[in-house]
Amino acid sequence: MNKYIFVDTWAWLALSNRKDMHHELARKWYGEMKAAGYIMVTSDYVLDEVITALFKNVVFSSAIEFIESLFTAINDNQIKLERITETRFKTAWTLRKKYQDKPDISFTDLTSFVLMQELAINSVFTGGAHFKHANLGFEIMPKEPYSKQR
Repeated sequence: MNKYIFVDTWAWLALSNRKDMHHELARKWYGEMKAAGYIMVTSDYVLDEVITALFKNVVFSSAIEFIESLFTAINDNQIKLERITETRFKTAWTLRKKYQDKPDISFTDLTSFVLMQELAINSVFTGGAHFKHANLGFEIMPKEPYSKQR
């Protein structure tokens, strides 16, 4: 049986930037998940957030190199890229209205929840608390206390 894990923006940003305070933790967990045979899944919306944030926080050439490495891993089927379709978007919009008491959950996170539920992915590689606050039963990795929201 394949083990899937959804990789959130937090994880990609921590992995991409050696100066990120969570870089070493993210590298450790990424290595452990790969060794354990997890199949990494992310979305085009997550990549959008990563690309936007990365160019604000690291040297241009480093941002290009990291993003190109993600594209290569996707093309080589090392990372599974899921697209937010119209149906997924509409379902995320329904969640947005449902979680009126949690206005800090980003729309990208809501689309991630939809994907994870649809694909029966229970584990998420993140440091963001929104996946826990949604109370959808997601297992957060790394298990060490996670950071404040990005």
